[in-house]
Amino acid sequence: MKKSFLDYIIRNRLPVTLFVVVASFAVTYYATSAARDGVGYTPSQPINFSHKLHAGDMKIDCQYCHIGVEKTRFATVPAVATCMNCHTVARKDKPEIIKLTKYYREDKPIPWKRIHKVPDYAYFNHSVHVNKGIECTACHGEVANMEKVGQMNSFTMGSCLNCHRNAHDKLPELKNKIKPGPEYCSACHR
Repeated sequence: MKKSFLDYIIRNRLPVTLFVVVASFAVTYYATSAARDGVGYTPSQPINFSHKLHAGDMKIDCQYCHIGVEKTRFATVPAVATCMNCHTVARKDKPEIIKLTKYYREDKPIPWKRIHKVPDYAYFNHSVHVNKGIECTACHGEVANMEKVGQMNSFTMGSCLNCHRNAHDKLPELKNKIKPGPEYCSACHR
């Protein structure tokens, strides 16, 4: 009797249990991929800053605020003083500008929530990409159309390799200007 019960478990229960476990993992893995990759992450910020207004309607270049991007690996978050270059005179009575001015007068940085982040174990250099003619929108999406900025693309290894391998398909305007990006491990893992 014991042998037939064990056979029953091995033939019927074990496959069903394994199927449920694997199916649960697969569904959970694919259903949560956007959250793991950060795609769609659009946090509320301490000041409601409209990239649509500034980069879109007013056509302020990304590099005016995100300085050093053509010389360093980082696209810095602008200092409050950069904002105040205009807002010491422009739209000073608006609630968000009043908040901005308070940070400026108290000499405090704005505690922006970071949106786009490459994993700590990966090396990414903005200047290399910008100086090759790759537009900010290639990775960050159409920020000039966003009231509230969010992560539109995945920054996983697979996404980066896909772009490096197929750069000319994704950015045909660069076909005769640049070679596809490196694929060797030490290019990103240093």
